[in-house]
Amino acid sequence: MSAIGTGYDLSASQFSPDGRVFQVEYAQKAVENSGTAIALRAKDGVVFAVEKLVTSKLYETGANKRIFNIDRHIGCAVAGLLADARAIVNVANDEAKDYRSQYGTEIPLKYLKDRVAMYMHAYTLYSALRPFGASLLLGSWDKFEGPQLYCLDPSGLSYGYFGISIGKAKQSAKTEIEKISLKDKTCSELIKEAAKIIYIVHDEIKDKSFELELSWVSEATNGRHECVPQEVFDEAEKFAKDALKHDSDSD
Repeated sequence: MSAIGTGYDLSASQFSPDGRVFQVEYAQKAVENSGTAIALRAKDGVVFAVEKLVTSKLYETGANKRIFNIDRHIGCAVAGLLADARAIVNVANDEAKDYRSQYGTEIPLKYLKDRVAMYMHAYTLYSALRPFGASLLLGSWDKFEGPQLYCLDPSGLSYGYFGISIGKAKQSAKTEIEKISLKDKTCSELIKEAAKIIYIVHDEIKDKSFELELSWVSEATNGRHECVPQEVFDEAEKFAKDALKHDSDSD
């Protein structure tokens, strides 16, 4: 911490003399210490891929997932503190449920992301609270709006993306995403690319093992967010491992 920031990081509601809110930056640091999560927007939907780091051999396979359903038509991948992420997901679920009970239809993603982003932002305004140490990737597809993808930061900021990465290796993943022509590809093609990126950016030295999580929401699933079928998952994982092996051989 620089001298200019000394004492200005004790409250989430206090600005430093150079206009920074240090507790929000600390929350973003918590996201960067987490496993990588990426989302790619295809021409017919959105795919999610998560590197779930496994810190103990005794953990049960499939526990503590980092991909969630927000209602039936919106998928969510998270990075950061999992408990914080679950709290935000619960708020998003409640917003979707309230909208459905009031209007009798599914909540539009662009409305939901604004509601959840404002909730996250509220936790940066009061000294009795702390910012959430989690970022969310929200994606959906419908026949009117097509594919949509948004990223929500701990600060309460939300942007729309064609492809986005969050977590430990977000910069490396972003570099890989920029090589792909996203607008021209389908979800079935991008699911392999997403798995490949997760395998490429995984740091085998620092983090020995991880579980790959894959899901999609697309025209093929009738706008429902679902885990990819097992045969698609196996095919994508094989593609990723082959690509990684090819890269290491060429080196």
